[in-house]
Amino acid sequence: MSGNDVPSYDEFAVGWICALPLEMTAAKAVLDEEYPSLHLPKQHHNTYVLGRISGHKVVITCLPFGIYGTTSATAVVEQMLFTFRSIRFGLMVGIGGGVPSAVDVRLGDVVVSKPTAGLPGVIQYDYGKTVASGRFEQTGTLNKPPIVLLSALSSLEADRLAGGSDIGTYEKIIADSLRAAKDPSVFRYPGAEHDWLFDASYDHDPRFASCAECDPERRVRRKPRRSCTPVVHYGNIASGNQVMKHGLTRDRIAQTTQGILCFEMEAAGIMDYLPCLVIRGICDYSDSHKKKEWQGFAALTAAAYAKLLLSKIPVH
Repeated sequence: MSGNDVPSYDEFAVGWICALPLEMTAAKAVLDEEYPSLHLPKQHHNTYVLGRISGHKVVITCLPFGIYGTTSATAVVEQMLFTFRSIRFGLMVGIGGGVPSAVDVRLGDVVVSKPTAGLPGVIQYDYGKTVASGRFEQTGTLNKPPIVLLSALSSLEADRLAGGSDIGTYEKIIADSLRAAKDPSVFRYPGAEHDWLFDASYDHDPRFASCAECDPERRVRRKPRRSCTPVVHYGNIASGNQVMKHGLTRDRIAQTTQGILCFEMEAAGIMDYLPCLVIRGICDYSDSHKKKEWQGFAALTAAAYAKLLLSKIPVH
């Protein structure tokens, strides 16, 4: 692409927000085309990757290294919107911690924020109060995703229920993105034999170098899946300023806030500033048994779903 062909600021309509460099690398791997950088004002602190997906011009940004949470996300999005004034909607794409439940969320799966039971799809779980019964009561609400994104979700969900072709397309995006990545080993599937869920009451012993040393009798036995293709789940995502890493606390909050499927740290900071959908690849179970083994694959499955979603949205 020549310098004259580089899109202007006002041609970018999709804002893609990542919290980690790993997530930004996964996002680059799913681009159909990457554009050269644009000149930014001196006072601008964000960094961007510019590209195209299914005809959409996408601007990808990442939170400053080591500075996470809702407050940091708000600052990054505000600066992005000041520079790229034609952004129609946002996608918050990256990794998150799953919540064990009857829904059967597993490592590598994807959770997408979808309004359910009168809730907006993203719940700020550290913005509320605990009433006398011990139940968490939300004291504020966040904006719902825009109709254009919810319509695309409906299309994908309907295709899945009908046994349509989108699952095959999703698998192809993951495979193609692995080939496009500079270091594919970072994003490869670790294998179901490394997907360990422990009892909520069983904390990781800090003396153990890895969960391989944890008591195997405390692992939750689950029925093996027939396929290693990630499953996409739609529902509520809990967002807060701290990492959720305690099984009993995870379960208590999930049980009192109507079907939370995932925990993460940034989405609540942007929902009221940018019409947005949150897409999280599951890399752990929001407990003390955290390990980085699944982070790369989870980041890629989330980015691949975001690409599939954009293919369902008309380009304006």
